[in-house]
Amino acid sequence: MPTSTEPCTIATAHALSPERLAQLEAIDQRLLWLSAWTIHNANHLRESVDGIKVGGHQASCASMTAIMAALYFHALGPNDRVAVKPHAGPLLHAIHYLLGNQSLAALQAFRGKGGAQSYPSRTKDAIPVDFSTGSVGLGVAITAFASLVQDWLIAHAALPPGQAGRMIALMGDAELDEGNIYECLIEGYKHDLRNCWWIVDYNRQSLDATTADRMFRRFDDIFETCGWRVITLKHGRLQRETFARPGGQAIADWIETCPNADYAALTYKGGAAWRARLNADLADQPETLTLIAGHDDAALQRLMTTLGGHCIETLVAAFDAARDERNTLFIAYTIKGHGLPLAGHKDNHAGLMTPGQIESLRDSMGIAPGDEWGTWSGLGDNARAALEAFVAASPIAIKAADHPWQPVPVPAIAAPEGASQSTQAAFGKILFDLAKGQTPLADRIITTSPDVTVSTNLGAFVNSRGLFRRRELPDVFRSLNVPSPQKWQGSAAGQHVELGIAEHNLFLMLAAAGLSAPLFGQRLIPIGTVYDPFIARGLDALNYGCYQDARFLLVATPSGITLGGEGGAHQSINPPLIAMGQPGLTHYEPATADELALLMEHAFRHLQEPEGGSIYLRLSTRSIDQPARADDGWKQGVIDGAYWRIAPTADEPVAIVAMGAVMPEALAAHALLSEDMPGLGLLQITSPGQLHRAWSRARADRWRQGKAALAPVEQLLSALPRSAGLVTLCDAAPATLSWLGGVQGHRVSPLGTDRFGQTGTLPTLYAEYRLDAEAIVEAAAELIGSAR
Repeated sequence: MPTSTEPCTIATAHALSPERLAQLEAIDQRLLWLSAWTIHNANHLRESVDGIKVGGHQASCASMTAIMAALYFHALGPNDRVAVKPHAGPLLHAIHYLLGNQSLAALQAFRGKGGAQSYPSRTKDAIPVDFSTGSVGLGVAITAFASLVQDWLIAHAALPPGQAGRMIALMGDAELDEGNIYECLIEGYKHDLRNCWWIVDYNRQSLDATTADRMFRRFDDIFETCGWRVITLKHGRLQRETFARPGGQAIADWIETCPNADYAALTYKGGAAWRARLNADLADQPETLTLIAGHDDAALQRLMTTLGGHCIETLVAAFDAARDERNTLFIAYTIKGHGLPLAGHKDNHAGLMTPGQIESLRDSMGIAPGDEWGTWSGLGDNARAALEAFVAASPIAIKAADHPWQPVPVPAIAAPEGASQSTQAAFGKILFDLAKGQTPLADRIITTSPDVTVSTNLGAFVNSRGLFRRRELPDVFRSLNVPSPQKWQGSAAGQHVELGIAEHNLFLMLAAAGLSAPLFGQRLIPIGTVYDPFIARGLDALNYGCYQDARFLLVATPSGITLGGEGGAHQSINPPLIAMGQPGLTHYEPATADELALLMEHAFRHLQEPEGGSIYLRLSTRSIDQPARADDGWKQGVIDGAYWRIAPTADEPVAIVAMGAVMPEALAAHALLSEDMPGLGLLQITSPGQLHRAWSRARADRWRQGKAALAPVEQLLSALPRSAGLVTLCDAAPATLSWLGGVQGHRVSPLGTDRFGQTGTLPTLYAEYRLDAEAIVEAAAELIGSAR
C-alpha cells in the first residue's frame, strides 16, 4: 500500500466523546446495512419482469460508509454542498432515509421507475441532491466552479460572506484518472480557488482491477503544487496504537511496501491468510511475531483492514483540522467492500452478495427477519432514542436544500442598426448595449470563454464590465501606454471569467453558474462563448450540465463552411445534430440581427422559467443584408423554430427551406426560380430541434390524449401540396433538415455539408459543397423532374 508521503499527523480539534463516537459508528453500520439491503432487495427480492440484472454497487458503498457518516453527521455545515461519488448513491439515500427525507417506497423501487436513482440526480431524485453525478470526474470538478461562482456572488454583494459554504466532492480513486480533474485543478489555481474539499475513497480498486501503485506517489505533489493541503488518512486508530507497541513498527513498514493487489487479495482471504503471510515475511522479527500471535484471526483481519477511511475518530479529526477556507484533498485509505464478504475481491465492483451472505450480515447486526427496512432495527429502546435525537440535531438535518430565488427582469432588446451585419457582430453589439445600461439583467450576466473572448465578440462587454478576479489584476499594457482596444483589467467587481483553452472547464463553469439560483438563492445569467466545432471537446460536460437542469446561454461562433479561410479544422458540421439530440438545450440559428435580438431576449426569460432550459445560439461571421420587416408576424415563428420568409401563394411543385448564414443563397435561388414559379415559398428555419420536439409532443398527445392540435411545423408545411418537394439548405450536416420530409410526406433534396471542409473563398466553397444558388436550382429541377 505505497503512498508518496507519511500520513499527516492530525490533532483532534474537538475530541469526540465516547457517546458521540459510538453514535457515529452506529450510523456507519446502519448505512452499511441499508445500502446493502436496498441493492439486495432490487436484485434478489423484487419481482423482475425483464430478467435483466438491476445492479448497484454494494462494495463501493461499503468503502465509504464511515466517510459519509463522519461528513454528514459531524463535519457538514448548513451552507456546504456535496457531490457524492456516483456508486455511493445508495448511501445518500440511506442518509436521507434516516433523516425522514426519503420514503421506504423509493428505496424499495431503487433503480426502478419512480424509485431512488442509480446515481444521485438533482432532477430525478426526491431527496435533496446538490450536484448530479454519474459521469466520472465531472461531479468532482463542478464543485470547484461552484466555489468560484460563490466567490463571484460574494464579490458582487449578492451573497453575504457569512453564508459561504464548502463545495465538497466525494470521489473514487479511479476518478483521478480523468483529465477534466486536472484541467479544473489548473483553472482553480489561476482563479485563487478556495473552500473546496475533495475526499478520495482510496480503495485502490477500479472497475476491472486494482489501481496502479506508482501514481499515488505523485498526487500529493500535483495538488500541493496547485496550493492544496493534502491530508492522507492511511491508518486508523487501532493500527496506529498497534504500531506503537513492541514489534508494531515492522507491521507498519510491511504495510507501507505491500502492493495494492496483494493487500486486496489478503483482505478477501481473511485473518488466516494475513497470519501466514505476515509470519513468513516477518519471520526474523520475534517481537512482531508475538504481537501477531496475540490476535485471533478475526482480530487480525480487523487490525489489517481498519484503515484511516474506516476510522470515525481519524476522519473527524481530519475534518476538524481543515475548517479554514484552504482547499483540501483528503486521501482516505479504504477497503472496497469493507464489512462485507466481498471485501478486497478484484471482481467486487459489480458483485452482489448472495441471499445467504446478506442473511449472515443481517444476523450479525441483530436485525430480525422482516425488520430489514427499519431505520434503527436491532437497537434497544434507549440506543434508538439517543440516535434519533442525535440525527435530528445533526448539521445535515438543518442543511438547506435548494434555495428560493427571484427571477431577473428582462427588458426589451432592440436589434443593432446596420444594413449589413453578421450575427456574431450583432451579438457583441447587443451585449455591449446591455453592459452600458444599469439594469438588473446587466448586473447578473456572468460571461465566460475558453481563451476566445475577443474572437467571439465578447470583448466590448468585458471592456465595459471587466474581468472577475478576487484580487486586483492590473492591465499592464494599458499602464505602459501600449495601445490596445482591450481593457484587460481584473477586479472583484468584474463580470467575465476568463478560462484557459479547455472546453470541459467552459461547460462546467456554465453548469455551476447555471445552478446559482437553487444552490445560492441568486439567479445569474451565464453566457459562454466557444468556437462551434469545439463544442464536441466538452460534450460530456455539456450533457452533464443539461442533465441537472443548469440554465445558461451558449453562443458558438463562428460556424460552418461559411468560415471560409479557416479550413476544415474550424468549420463545424454536426453541432446542430448534437443539439437536436441534447435534452435541456435548444439550438437556434438566426440569420439576421433582429432574429438574434429576439432570441436573446427569449433566452434570458427561458432560462429562468420553471419549465425552461438552456439555449445554444449558432452564429456566423458572414455579413448579410438585413431585411425590412413589414410587421411583427415573423417573431413567434422565430421562437417556435421557423416562419415563412416568403409565403407560398400557389401550389408550386417545390419549396425552399433554409437556415442561417446561407440565407442569401436561398433568396438568390428563390429569385431565379420565381420566374417560372411565382408562388414559390421560402421557409426560414431558426431551430430544427425546437420544431422536431414540438412535432414529437403533438404526435404523442394525439396518440395518448386524443388532442387534435397540430405542431408548428405541421401547420407551416400544410401550406404546401403533399406532392411538393422540399429543397433544404443549411451550413451543417444535411440531416439537420432532411427529416422535414417525414412531417407531411414531402420528398426532400437535402443540401449541406457532410465532409470536412477546406480553405477557400465563400463562392468557391459554396460551389464545392453545393451550398450555392445554382445547387438549389438544380435540386429543385431534380425534384420537379422526378415527380413527373
